[in-house]
Amino acid sequence: MAREVIMPKEGITVESCLIGKWHKELGDAVAEYEALFDYETDKAAFECVSTAAGVLLHKYYEDGDEAPVLAPVAIIGEAGEDISALIAGGGQTTAAPAAESGIQAAGEQAAAAHGGDTQALKASPRARGDAALQGVDLLQTAPSGPGGRILEADVIAASAAVYEAEAETQGADGNPPENRLPEPPRNDGTAAGARNAAAAPEYIDEPFTKIRSVIAKSMTASLQRSAQLTHHHSFDATMLLAMRGDFKTSDEAYGYRGVSVGDIILYVVSRALANHPEINALVSADGMRKYNTVNLGVAVDTPRGLMVPTVFAAEKKSLRGISAEVRLLAAAAREGRISPDKLTGGTFTVSNLGATGVESFTPIINPPQVAILGVCGVTGRVRKGRGGRPDAYSSIGISLTYDHRAIDGAPASRFAAELCGALEDFSWKTLALEN
Repeated sequence: MAREVIMPKEGITVESCLIGKWHKELGDAVAEYEALFDYETDKAAFECVSTAAGVLLHKYYEDGDEAPVLAPVAIIGEAGEDISALIAGGGQTTAAPAAESGIQAAGEQAAAAHGGDTQALKASPRARGDAALQGVDLLQTAPSGPGGRILEADVIAASAAVYEAEAETQGADGNPPENRLPEPPRNDGTAAGARNAAAAPEYIDEPFTKIRSVIAKSMTASLQRSAQLTHHHSFDATMLLAMRGDFKTSDEAYGYRGVSVGDIILYVVSRALANHPEINALVSADGMRKYNTVNLGVAVDTPRGLMVPTVFAAEKKSLRGISAEVRLLAAAAREGRISPDKLTGGTFTVSNLGATGVESFTPIINPPQVAILGVCGVTGRVRKGRGGRPDAYSSIGISLTYDHRAIDGAPASRFAAELCGALEDFSWKTLALEN
């Protein structure tokens, strides 16, 4: 008897997945638990295995298609088996009307069906939350989920459509002429044209992955829908670097050898935020939500793009605990096996580019957070010492970007100043007070 294979749900926040590559074609024999295709969320990549043995009789989606979670993606059965009844009620039927009629038409149909009542629409909680934060009208949003349900991806698509419409004044690709890719030389049939075409530089057109597309849309939305301003500060890192040296030579039993400068900064940030709830907050068009707990997002560079796993309740964790957790989260993110639930829920983010030698930069806020901290590299500086003699020391810069809609420059600067002071005075005494 034919059975449908269902798109797995990777984490409670995931609503759809992008199918990467099918490993099986129609008519191929499939064993139970054998890999059918690769797929990815906006955070990680996975492999879908067959839940039945038999022959691949039907695929609801092809390479590059986006499929809602828990929706049928394939049919496995016996060769020649009649599967028309399964196909009639399967995968693409819920999404096809939206794809055929367009976002606006689908939204109008949904509004008419519910008498213009947004609350009566079928929409996931994350879709409703994102729509509120991005100013997207759910009544004008095409549903792609099972049963006509609006998913978070639909809200992102609707928001992107608005940006594309706004960009039409700059050009079809959304870029002003000076920012567009040049057209490659073409052979117009003449000898000169043939030479120009032959001499054209080689290049590769590479479409964005799902995670790259999400990053692009999120960063664009962040800059266009908030008033971002960055303050650059620096602190004397002499004591902090000395502590790092002590850690590296300390008794392994204490568990400090693996603690990095970045871990120390995360630890101090988690404590400083407790005194500045206006920084540890989320913002919408209507107001702010200030948090009493610090869910610290840590930007991680991965082969698939930037990911931001979350250290939940960081203010309650020790330096060694934060260090160990960040190592585990970063490894899982780089290897593509991190749970999507670990990539949400942050209330403040730290992006550390110190290892690259960056002296200052303007990190972009991870919406709907109020602020983000950029950590820069170690820089040698000179100041006036005793007796007017030059005094060389090591400095580390920090760059705090904040949303001016929610907070002003003075409270943002007070947070940065407290953070710099705590980092300058970091010592074994600091850890003793915490233990």
